[in-house]
Amino acid sequence: MSTAISPTAYNYKVVRQFAIMTVVWGILGMGLGVFIASQLVWPELNFDLPWTTFGRLRPLHTNLVIFAFGGCALFATSYYVVQRTCQTRLISDSLAAFTFWGWQAVIVGAIVTLPLGYTTTKEYAELEWPLAILLAIVWVTYGLVFFGTITKRKTKHIYVGNWFYGAFIVVTAMLHIVNHASLPVSFFKSYSAYAGATDAMIQWWYGHNAVGFFLTTGFLGMMYYFVPKQAERPIYSYRLSIVHFWALITLYIWAGPHHLHYTALPDWAQSLGMAMSIILLAPSWGGMINGMMTLSGAWHKLRTDPILRFLVVSLAFYGMSTFEGPMMAIKTVNSLSHYTDWTIGHVHAGALGWVAMISIGALYHLIPKVFGRQQMHSTGLINTHFWLATIGTVLYIASMWVNGITQGLMWRAINDDGTLTYSFVEALQASHPGFIVRALGGAFFAAGMLIMAYNVFRTVRASNPAEAEAAAQIAVVGAH
Repeated sequence: MSTAISPTAYNYKVVRQFAIMTVVWGILGMGLGVFIASQLVWPELNFDLPWTTFGRLRPLHTNLVIFAFGGCALFATSYYVVQRTCQTRLISDSLAAFTFWGWQAVIVGAIVTLPLGYTTTKEYAELEWPLAILLAIVWVTYGLVFFGTITKRKTKHIYVGNWFYGAFIVVTAMLHIVNHASLPVSFFKSYSAYAGATDAMIQWWYGHNAVGFFLTTGFLGMMYYFVPKQAERPIYSYRLSIVHFWALITLYIWAGPHHLHYTALPDWAQSLGMAMSIILLAPSWGGMINGMMTLSGAWHKLRTDPILRFLVVSLAFYGMSTFEGPMMAIKTVNSLSHYTDWTIGHVHAGALGWVAMISIGALYHLIPKVFGRQQMHSTGLINTHFWLATIGTVLYIASMWVNGITQGLMWRAINDDGTLTYSFVEALQASHPGFIVRALGGAFFAAGMLIMAYNVFRTVRASNPAEAEAAAQIAVVGAH
């Protein structure tokens, strides 16, 4: 029994801050997504202003949902998981606080600069150089806090979830720094250090691995902790989780060229990206099956536990979107799907179905614990949120599949004399019903986030953070 444990064994304050901001940014980012989806249904919603056009707001939407919502979820859960599994406090409270305030500053910077049109024009890397530098500093600090905490762990073993979080932190830093290499010409304008096809290749090496590491590997770290915890079962196969880790991080980094099929990129590079994308199906499904099989003997819990339902359905969407991705990387399929709404549907199968739903499930598990409550204020509201999120995601994906295949077929249809059968405007008119369904699906999902915010507000209002700290103290002392 150790007595050298401080009264506040874990730093839950920074976890609470990131958890609350995950919900706030989720509402703003998804609300903005519904707004720009509505602009495609009713173009008048552009308001004839430069700052409110689809082209300005769309990168703000992606930055808010990926880096603000997704990023805060990753910070909150990784700080929570690394402390619980290493049975030690974060190595530095002040550095952890800096990562919170620094990350919020980057997001506020995006909210100001992107509608004004200050952008690098690189997908998922739009922030201009001053913000990119701040982001890099915050991220390196995050790495110091995370890995520093692991070095002072009280446990001999490093739990597999931390391997996934660690890989996501290291690779995201590498991707961001390399892709953002640029020559500033003013405070709000820079030019990439790379040119032509090389610039495109480095951008999509970054872009796809923003998906592969930021939006997959980090959230798999979340899955490996919260699914077993909520199911109250050990992970199905620890050996499979290690194989899953090494296979995933070895293969994912090579898949970027599938974004550049039928472009100026050398053909061998396109084919390599395609081959690696197809092979990537194996580790992806290995991880999905490992998560699903963890519920062996606990499937009955899905009837009464909507938090577990969020986590399990997120795994189903992960399995689906990681089958769809390799399929869309095949050149013949890509010739139909590329530049169509099918791609948008695929991204949101992963973003709404996998990333958002596992984050929501993890937060519903975590928030009562860090605020000193037995459970969330209302299980019924979690259930309502689950159905809104699921129905919204299905409406979104299905409408974009139909739209995408329609567009692909219309664009490639030719008359006997070789002229195009349909004009672009006709393809756009055919897409209009799908745009309506997509906006409706997004509205369902965003409505669920509002219900979550109310549930979290009621839980926090009745909270006792001191009780949470005391429980952490007991947990750590008991483990020694």
